[in-house]
Amino acid sequence: MLPLRPKLRRLPEVLVNRIAAGEVIERPAAALKELVENAIDAGARRLDVSLESGGIDRIIVTDDGCGMTPDDLMLAVERHCTSKLQDESLVHIRTLGFRGEALPSIGAAARLTITSRTQGESGAWRIHVAGGKITPPEPSAGAQGTSVVVEDLFFATPARRKFLKSARVEGSHAESVVRRLALAVPETAFCFTMDDRVLFDLPAQDMPARAAALLGANEADGFLSIHGERDGMVLSGFACGPSVHRATAAGQFMLVNGRPVVDPVLRTAVRVAYRRVIEPGRHPVVALMLTIPPDRVDVNVHPAKTELRFADEAAVRSLVIGTLTRALEGGAGNAGVRPSFSAVKPGRIWYPPEKNAAPIIPAPSPHGGGSGLPLRHGAGFSEPRLGLGDSPTARMLPPLPQTGGIADWDAYGQSARSQGTGGEAGVQNGDGSSLGAMPYEAPQGLSEHPLGAAVAQVLDTYVIAVAADGSLVLVDQHAAHERLTHERLREQFLSGKVQGQRLLVPDVVELPRLQVDLLVARQKMLATLGIEIEAFGGDAVLVRALPAMLNTSDAVTLLRDLADELEADDSGNPDEMPSLDGRLDAVIARMACHGSIRAGRRLTREEMDALLRQMEATPRAGTCSHGRPTWLKLSKKDLEKLFGRR
Repeated sequence: MLPLRPKLRRLPEVLVNRIAAGEVIERPAAALKELVENAIDAGARRLDVSLESGGIDRIIVTDDGCGMTPDDLMLAVERHCTSKLQDESLVHIRTLGFRGEALPSIGAAARLTITSRTQGESGAWRIHVAGGKITPPEPSAGAQGTSVVVEDLFFATPARRKFLKSARVEGSHAESVVRRLALAVPETAFCFTMDDRVLFDLPAQDMPARAAALLGANEADGFLSIHGERDGMVLSGFACGPSVHRATAAGQFMLVNGRPVVDPVLRTAVRVAYRRVIEPGRHPVVALMLTIPPDRVDVNVHPAKTELRFADEAAVRSLVIGTLTRALEGGAGNAGVRPSFSAVKPGRIWYPPEKNAAPIIPAPSPHGGGSGLPLRHGAGFSEPRLGLGDSPTARMLPPLPQTGGIADWDAYGQSARSQGTGGEAGVQNGDGSSLGAMPYEAPQGLSEHPLGAAVAQVLDTYVIAVAADGSLVLVDQHAAHERLTHERLREQFLSGKVQGQRLLVPDVVELPRLQVDLLVARQKMLATLGIEIEAFGGDAVLVRALPAMLNTSDAVTLLRDLADELEADDSGNPDEMPSLDGRLDAVIARMACHGSIRAGRRLTREEMDALLRQMEATPRAGTCSHGRPTWLKLSKKDLEKLFGRR
């Protein structure tokens, strides 16, 4: 017996709107995004956003834009009604919204109230929508612009409401959305309030000031300026140095033609650009603005309009990677990082007297008297005395001679000793007398060197230098020289091509046909990286050589990992893939680590200054091979905070 043929029927308009709402309005942050975009498109110069319970209970967005008439309000809550498309073309879109689905979708899933007043009108008009039911506009009080109130989100679709996260999580998503939109229009003032608490209140600003306020990277010395052009595309913006990073990608703000996006192509390009300078598992902090001809990007891919489709993904990827890589190739000192210390405010601490406590006696004065600091002997102290007379672990250096060269480092951390240098202060002369501390004199031309001049070495590991502006610079000598050696070795290995080691017996690696095609298409590039392959039937490749420096014969694992990564990102190149580039870089990093100067080695002034100068001239010298910072900077303001002066 044949099954009954199902009968087609037209769905009610209310149900259609609720289905559409599930696509457009996924969570409170999605509804908030649509409302703020509408306000920006209306020409708002100030936006006030207020949320309760992460936007689940209430969302209020108020702007001072052009406003709407009663007829506009009626059309605004109907599906596919918009003022932002002047023709049937979906190519030259210059507004954030254009689909005409946001307000009807919100009204179908929540209680929506819109109050609006146009310029020159004596009063405002208000319209109300609850679960898809529209109440006609009525006169109301209100300032010029529009105020939108969304209450009881998803009350009409209880199943969707059950899947919402906690108010804290939803509020975090909403804040992220507002921050991204605020970056897109720095000329618009933004005030964002969550449960009667102001999270940020930004005036109209220029782009650098807005980026600094939103990225929250106060620990950075300054942003790296980003600018690159290619085939009619322009990439600009700001990026923090590799020492500033986050646990997630929340610190990455990306705009395409002024539209905030969360695009996988752009995020992958940023990750590739930072892969050699940032600690694994961490994410850089960037604010990138890409301008691209409208006919080369499709913004109508998803109702949320946060994902794009580029006509030439490889060109976009290459522009982002190349521009960021050039910005990060600067030597140390261009953009550093300050330690995030919090100043300890002194307070009055009272200790009760200990029973049978030993008396407090004055410590011997350095001049032989008895007026030194009071010290306690006995109970309550782990040491019988405070060793104020112990030798310091910091070695003060004498002033630079009037003449003398700067040593140059070789690959193993040795230096050519300059002649005519004085002894080290704090070290004894031949007759046993102490040299004593000598005044520091800044060498000529110090302003040309951002890392300044060395003045001391602490714990035989850290170099202390003073910059031209008086800031204190701390350098980890092992981490710094590890990066210098790493860059030198990498340049040697990759200057021509990586030496390949032919296998005694070629390996046959079976792969899906698509992955075989991807590898064979990149056969020439793989050869420059020491990998020789050739097609071996429809679903296999023959591996004849592997990079000699890897010292491994596991061609199967390497080729399969590389093929998987190429399939996941078919616009990428083999030299960008972690499976190959990561293996090569790991070997170089190990060689650099073993070939670098060690912590605990005493350095002369010439060696310290040579280290600083080469750090300034070596690309990516701000971090070591493992992504850790090689130098830190403490300005006068930072020191004053540490000592409670600010």
